[in-house]
Amino acid sequence: MWQIYIFPTTFKHEFSEPRLMLEKTVMSTTLERLKQLFVAKFDTNIEELNTTTTLEYLGLDSLDMVDFLFDIENEFEIKIPDQEFRVRTIQEIVDAVDRFISEQRVGWSSDKQ
Repeated sequence: MWQIYIFPTTFKHEFSEPRLMLEKTVMSTTLERLKQLFVAKFDTNIEELNTTTTLEYLGLDSLDMVDFLFDIENEFEIKIPDQEFRVRTIQEIVDAVDRFISEQRVGWSSDKQ
């Protein structure tokens, strides 16, 4: 005799919700990690740092940013092409880092196949 078990449809919902929360966490983590880098590197007050804070406001020049690029690459384990990193605000840095992570993760996974 065969027994058939029917699982409730909420089973599928339980998996989709945590994944959505994880994606939100990743987005905020990029900003938080960058804030921590700024504080450690430039002795900046973390309360001064928000998405609209400009690099000019923080007093960073181009040499500071070149040096900071190495810190970002090390922290996020990415490679940033110099010619593609034109940013003015912290949000623009977050967007660029997220884009590089996404692009390089796709490139890495296709290389492995």
